[in-house]
Amino acid sequence: MRDYFALLKSSPLFDGIQEENLTGMLQCLNARSIPYRKDEILLLAGQPIASAGLVLSGRVQIIKEDYSGNRTILTEVSPGYLFAEAFACAQSSHLPITVISVSECQILWLDVQRVVSVCSSACQFHTRLIENLLAILASNNILLNQKIDHLSKRTTREKLLSYLSDQAIRQGLDEFEIPFSRQELADYLCVERSAMSAELSRMQNDGLLCFKSRRFRLLNQPFNDS
Repeated sequence: MRDYFALLKSSPLFDGIQEENLTGMLQCLNARSIPYRKDEILLLAGQPIASAGLVLSGRVQIIKEDYSGNRTILTEVSPGYLFAEAFACAQSSHLPITVISVSECQILWLDVQRVVSVCSSACQFHTRLIENLLAILASNNILLNQKIDHLSKRTTREKLLSYLSDQAIRQGLDEFEIPFSRQELADYLCVERSAMSAELSRMQNDGLLCFKSRRFRLLNQPFNDS
């Protein structure tokens, strides 16, 4: 676990907590590290949930499937970040989402109920953990509202422009990479893949953007191939 301490120190959950306190804090949270192969199910919709996950390596996606099996990607989680923390805090008996690995990954499972309850060990940084968890929940709520804003657009073009503009602002660049493949982007925006790909081509022809694989540039400025 010590191999991941540098990552944990940079994680929003452990912000402001010194490395020498991490071991005791992880014990307090009943932390356990588990490896997963690509395309494994980490959490399954309909099941109860007791712990939140923190990605130590690799990537996971939070998805939702309807009765017919149509998939919507809610978000992707990268190393250092939590997933399913709100459901674990609420002790949900019927999880509404599924979490899958999109690469080989290592997940640290944490009993977040130990964060929101009184700590019998009187951990020195327990209050800081509570503050960090509240900040994470608030930040994720903002991200959810941003996704709702993307999906509220009426056309596929408007959804694409909303998402890509948000990525450009978030990364502070006109030229940027997105974390999704074409199918994943279509699932995220709740549109049909072939129609979305055709719309991207039309947007490029109209001079709104250019793209190559996952790399995009707004305003149709040429890619920097250096």
